[in-house]
Amino acid sequence: MTTRVLTKEEVQTYQTDGVAWIPHALDHDWVDRLCDVAETQMADPSQWANDTNPGASRNRMFSDRYLWRSNTTIYEFIRDSGFAGLAAQAMDSASARFYFDHLFVKQPGTDNPTPWHQDAPYWPFRGRKICSIWLALTATNVASSSLEFIRGSQREYIHYLPKSFVEGDKDSWVADSTEGKEVPDIESNRDDFDIVGFELEPGDALIFSAWVLHGARSNLSVQDPRLALSTRWLGDDVTWDPREGTDPTVTSDMVCVNPGDRIIDNAIFPEF
Repeated sequence: MTTRVLTKEEVQTYQTDGVAWIPHALDHDWVDRLCDVAETQMADPSQWANDTNPGASRNRMFSDRYLWRSNTTIYEFIRDSGFAGLAAQAMDSASARFYFDHLFVKQPGTDNPTPWHQDAPYWPFRGRKICSIWLALTATNVASSSLEFIRGSQREYIHYLPKSFVEGDKDSWVADSTEGKEVPDIESNRDDFDIVGFELEPGDALIFSAWVLHGARSNLSVQDPRLALSTRWLGDDVTWDPREGTDPTVTSDMVCVNPGDRIIDNAIFPEF
């Protein structure tokens, strides 16, 4: 697998804007392999999947996650892609520990937008150096549900209340969260915010802070699905914080660290 490093300009853009576009982040043969994984998961989802319209080829929003422990292709991708190095570079961290993988599919004509949110409040950690690398597996733009961001919003370090993306989905655990303030009504007041969106080809990626506000529109394409795989990375200032209303895929019973400790559990949060 061919790996790359970030340019100085890409690192600076990440630090300033909270998001940077990384063209040619992954070889096309690997993109094809990951697309095959997506097809397999949609046919046979894991316990952590959410699916708004099972089996449909249109108007279906599907996600699945935490596949790296059971899927060889996902594990090898995480191990060999060099994305850990990209994350560490962007975050100015001595290392990057892996948290989880997250597969996203919006079939053509999917009516569900991804609401504006930030990632950090959903996860059981504290720290500024937390990021995602969102890898495009299909060509996408804002109209077909590529991500949009509020440029620079990560610098405010505001903790916003998490909410479920789809009513009745398996992320209902976020309703237990009481920490934070309401996300502003960005969509109704777009001119009041510095919004940036991206057009990506298969193999391009976006690397962004877990503190930057972002969202995605419905997939308005009449024929093209939007497939993406996001990997989540933890930098060297991150501590374990399993508060109410955070992601239950990893719990205190599974880790060898206590609340407030650095994330040094190699079995659960490995360094690649």
